[in-house]
Amino acid sequence: MSDPLPDRPKKGRGAISNASGRYEAEQRSRVDDGWTGCVDWNDDPPLRTTQHTDTARRIITRNDSPDIPFDQSINPYRGCEHGCIYCFARPTHAYLGLSPGLDFESQLFFKPDAAARLESELRKPGYRPTVIAMGTNTDPYQPIERERRVTRSILEVLWRYRHPVSIVTKSTLVTRDLDILGPMAAAGLATVSLSVTTLDRGLARIMEPRAATPPRRLDAIRALAGAGVPSGVMFAPVIPAINDAELEDVLTAGADAGAGSAGYILVRLPLEIETLFQEWLATHFPDRARRVMARMRAMRGGAAYRAEWGTRMTGTGVEADLLRRRFELASRKCGLSRREFGLDTGQFRPPPRKGDQLAFL
Repeated sequence: MSDPLPDRPKKGRGAISNASGRYEAEQRSRVDDGWTGCVDWNDDPPLRTTQHTDTARRIITRNDSPDIPFDQSINPYRGCEHGCIYCFARPTHAYLGLSPGLDFESQLFFKPDAAARLESELRKPGYRPTVIAMGTNTDPYQPIERERRVTRSILEVLWRYRHPVSIVTKSTLVTRDLDILGPMAAAGLATVSLSVTTLDRGLARIMEPRAATPPRRLDAIRALAGAGVPSGVMFAPVIPAINDAELEDVLTAGADAGAGSAGYILVRLPLEIETLFQEWLATHFPDRARRVMARMRAMRGGAAYRAEWGTRMTGTGVEADLLRRRFELASRKCGLSRREFGLDTGQFRPPPRKGDQLAFL
């Protein structure tokens, strides 16, 4: 039997491996076929990003989770090129017959008719407006948005319909849409939060290979706040022994940049993410990999992850309580409120179409 070849990190990518998804009948791995001595495996060609059309019929996703402050969301893209190893959306790629590993970062799906689908759903007679959240699954402003502009087309529809939206992103590309977000915010219809996981450029490159640098994200908060868009800073995720010591510094930097609210989420490792995360730890932090997992288990009732509502975002136990108290104290000192939407749903009005009968007031 051929010997398995070790997976190696690829420049600009987060995951180390590309194992088959949990629904696949076969499992794939690299093996030594006897030619290894003739090939320099360090010279693997760069992994290119491939774009596919998403044929999903609906654009608005609904949830009834009691620990999430929204019940509607839109995800313009499936997969995310930012490459964050801890992204809890990774397992969804298994539904597409792809790997939650490198496939998630390189096999991307976009919704070219998202705006038209959204208009159709907003015009349904039984539709009742609540805040639509974007960036809750994959980043709406990841690099593919520069070309595809799906997120912008969605915002254009939401603004015409006077529909509230709340966005979370790690990208400075959000400032491109200030011409829409500014007027929406002035009408009480938009908020934006920037996720800042560290102030260390080197650590950020390991955690989020293709996301904007921390200083640029803080600049985006300044630009948003300067345009009158209510802005927040999200310290998410918190990874014990990796970035948790920076909590106070990140919140202070966010407040100095103009953020008015803050939030945090403890790293989550559902399904395939646990294996991917441990591979990443062993590759980039071999000196503390065991300590990281031990501290995480201490905050998850002895498991790598527990999915119970009410605690899945923050954990349990002494360390989790200490993290919560640190966050609350730092937020008060920085003048940051708890992250809340507080947006106006009463302005929602589908614009009249040609031939529509005008309503009597």
